[in-house]
Amino acid sequence: MDPRRVDYTGDGLAEDQLLDTPYAQVRAWVDDAVRRSESESDVFEPLAAAVATVDADGRPNVRTVLMRFLDERGPGFVTAVTSAKGQELAVNPHIAAGLTWPAMYRAVRFRGRAVALDRAEVEEYWRSRPWASRISAWASDQSRPIGSRADLEAAYRQRAEEFPDHGSVEDVPVPDFWGGFRIVCDEIELWAGRRNRLHDRLVYTRTGEGDLDDATSWGLSRRQP
Repeated sequence: MDPRRVDYTGDGLAEDQLLDTPYAQVRAWVDDAVRRSESESDVFEPLAAAVATVDADGRPNVRTVLMRFLDERGPGFVTAVTSAKGQELAVNPHIAAGLTWPAMYRAVRFRGRAVALDRAEVEEYWRSRPWASRISAWASDQSRPIGSRADLEAAYRQRAEEFPDHGSVEDVPVPDFWGGFRIVCDEIELWAGRRNRLHDRLVYTRTGEGDLDDATSWGLSRRQP
């Protein structure tokens, strides 16, 4: 099979174009992707992030989640803490995640450790979810085997009957097993595609204890593509 050849015609990224802090720069790129998704079809799910963990045998495990939080503390996502990723992070909190926007010739990589989200943040986000999404969280024993699609839909119907939709955020309580994680970053890489595979890779590496909006806590370097 002939490999598909695409020359990346992005504008790249130079050091003098960076904003003042890692948070400001990542936030700007995320906002650009969200705006593009609202006007173009080539960025379908701008907050879709690949998240990698390590299992008990030291084997990497990766899946796609939606980044639901981003502030100066780092990016975050929600999940059943009893899921495979939740159990793996409970044993080994080291984590990596990536956002990729091929149509924009941009990507961001995060590396660091996962910390549990505050319960107040979890509950606030839970209340923003549609009723059906809250029901599905109850219906799914995430990452566990199930006999059939029919069994999954039956579990959904059972939970829907248990927590009927009355149009209130209080209709469906937050499950004890439902929570999330934030990535406390040690490294953030900004990738910008260029012609002839001479891409730009600018990397922030932690040098201090401050958050992503503290410029004094981060060093900057360039990596070869």
